[in-house]
Amino acid sequence: QVRLQESGGGSVEAGGSLRLSCAVTDYTVAGACMAWFRRLPGKEREGVAAFATGGTTFYADSVQGRFAISKNNAAKTLSLQMNSLKPEDTAVYYCAAVRGTCEDFSDFSDAWRRIERYNYWGQGTQVAVSS
Repeated sequence: QVRLQESGGGSVEAGGSLRLSCAVTDYTVAGACMAWFRRLPGKEREGVAAFATGGTTFYADSVQGRFAISKNNAAKTLSLQMNSLKPEDTAVYYCAAVRGTCEDFSDFSDAWRRIERYNYWGQGTQVAVSS
């Protein structure tokens, strides 16, 4: 049974950094299509960053240059390094994974942002950024 478990959330002041991790069970991380989403207070879940099958990465405009997504294939983990955090980054962050490939993930589509593309989800970890 595929399981994703996030960790690393917490409270930080604006300008600070946090590193989120997602531990994966019964799922091959290498070459996988995986992503981080977040749910801001009172809003729908939104895509933050993603990996496509070939290792291409995608970022939301709001986090480009501040956040970095990475994978450790041997450790079977997905990570999100978050720097220069802002109060508007306050949200519950979720790890997600696709069953199969994701040829539709590209710079010319918003497929990687679509919640329905992902088959597996973690429970989420809270990030709070104070001003």
